[in-house]
Amino acid sequence: MRKKINVQLVTISVLAVASTVIMMLFAFYDSFQNQVKDDLEVNALVLKHTGLFNKENIGSLHFNYEKLRVTWIDADGNVLYDNDADIGNMDNHMSRPEIKSAFADGEGSAVRKSKTLNTNTFYYAVRLTDGSVLRVARNASNIWSILTRVLPIAVVTLILMIALCIVLAHFMTRNLLRPIEQMAVDINDFSITPAYRELVPFVTTIRAQHADILKSARMRQDFTANVSHELKTPLTAISGYAELIENGMVAPSEIGEFAGKIRKNARRLLSLINDIIRLSELDSADTRIVMEKFDLLEETQVCVENLQMYAQKNDVTISCEGEPVEVTANRDMIGELINNLCENAIRYNNKNGTVCVKTGSRDGHAFLCVKDTGIGIPKEHQKRIFERFYRVDKSRSKQTGGTGLGLAIVKHVVALHDAQIHLESEEGKGTEITVIF
Repeated sequence: MRKKINVQLVTISVLAVASTVIMMLFAFYDSFQNQVKDDLEVNALVLKHTGLFNKENIGSLHFNYEKLRVTWIDADGNVLYDNDADIGNMDNHMSRPEIKSAFADGEGSAVRKSKTLNTNTFYYAVRLTDGSVLRVARNASNIWSILTRVLPIAVVTLILMIALCIVLAHFMTRNLLRPIEQMAVDINDFSITPAYRELVPFVTTIRAQHADILKSARMRQDFTANVSHELKTPLTAISGYAELIENGMVAPSEIGEFAGKIRKNARRLLSLINDIIRLSELDSADTRIVMEKFDLLEETQVCVENLQMYAQKNDVTISCEGEPVEVTANRDMIGELINNLCENAIRYNNKNGTVCVKTGSRDGHAFLCVKDTGIGIPKEHQKRIFERFYRVDKSRSKQTGGTGLGLAIVKHVVALHDAQIHLESEEGKGTEITVIF
């Protein structure tokens, strides 16, 4: 970026200097031409008022001017006098533009270029009182010959100016970028205001993204630590029970019990791994959601039917009610959401408790409500229950096989469907979770 800005500044400076030199050259030459014309006009008027140009003085006229040519033309266009040429060899001048203008308007001027001499000849003609015309002329360098003479000076000046521009561009680039580079160092200091007002939206966005990245990194670090801890517990138990059996420290009558504990911890380990994989899939930016229209009540009835055995095993009654309502969503994800909510409602319920799953429509929006008569959630825990591995009752969660990831998966599914989730719970009186699509 520094090099690019430097090059652009130098390029702009070089173009500006070069164009300025060229424009000044043309402006100077234009001023030079006007000065030559003004000088010729003054000379012509002075000569006119001398009174020398009359037919009585033709024989005595003599002007020894090296740089000024004087020509006297009669009313028919014939040359009466010329101080720089033999009038006998000169043709009629009536066709000359400056002569025509002088006869018609009293004065005239013209510039004729000589390609061979690389010069311009400036002419000024004025009409005298007797009807004849007096013309003065002088040679002057054209713009190209002037350019040739001033070219060495112009080149040296241009080189010096370019060198100065390079130095100034270097310092300007450094001063321009210094506040931006400093902002990169102070990205975490929100008290520092950007030096350039235009950078405020950019810095605000970068800071927000940086904060999100740090937060995400901390969450991933915490998640990794939690995963390690959660996986370590069942693995330690499985390893311990297997080692006891391997070393013959378990009575034959107790082997079945130990095998059951190994199976239970293996099942918990498998559930953890499946939930972790599922969360990783939902976290992935490449997650593709295939939407379809289906009846939410019908999907809920299928999930409730599949959980009947699990509910009976936990001495809980689960039921489904409501009215058919169509939603546009991913059927598998919604099924997963219903299963997780219902399993949590069963797992943390009281003996002989109930779980009621209801679907319907409110204010034009489909909803799913899972209500239980379980242990409830204390107020201080309600804001965190959707966090990964967060448990209100850790001992009970492990006893019932909970991974602590079910509600985190529910939260992800809700977010991917732009839905809303509401929690109402009171300790000892049960919990009601509502998802509004």
